[in-house]
Amino acid sequence: MTEPAAKRFPTPSLADMPEDIRARILAVQEKSGFVPNVFLSLAFRPDEFRAFFAYHDALMDKDSGVTKAEREMIVVATSAANQCLYCVVAHGAILRIRAKNPLLADQIAINYRKAEITPRQKAMLDFAMKVSRAAETVVEPDFAELGRHGFSDDDIWDIAAVAAFFALSNRMANVTGMRPNDEFYLMGRLPK
Repeated sequence: MTEPAAKRFPTPSLADMPEDIRARILAVQEKSGFVPNVFLSLAFRPDEFRAFFAYHDALMDKDSGVTKAEREMIVVATSAANQCLYCVVAHGAILRIRAKNPLLADQIAINYRKAEITPRQKAMLDFAMKVSRAAETVVEPDFAELGRHGFSDDDIWDIAAVAAFFALSNRMANVTGMRPNDEFYLMGRLPK
């Protein structure tokens, strides 16, 4: 049995972080009650932290034809395929909350093809998985299939961008040995 990856890179202390990064981390802590480890891990490289979260927010926080819950489905499915423990657990928690469904994240993480999702969402995840795992094989019929399910070109871009961005995130989380916070495991599991 192999040991889990150890934390490879140092985590700077809050006092040593640039003010804008410290302020963002404290705001997240205020809102969620804890600091997700991704913020602390990526603070090791301040310029990359800023770029990462700027792109993350641009992709994940906007209104579009792909709902916020569906974007989290993309993250969970592709992160499971990329074997990223951090992203499956953290974004699984967000998915449970956004979808208001305590079962969906686990279903998608294990096998989205058997999850209780719509045919439209399955087509979205099929495409996201292709982008994440074999983007060089994306061809025009893939776009046509999404169009048949009502996705616009902007929506298709969003699906691809989320899958591609989280492929980067998955790889960095694995390389850095990032571990999910314990808090994520219980979030959204019981209906309120």
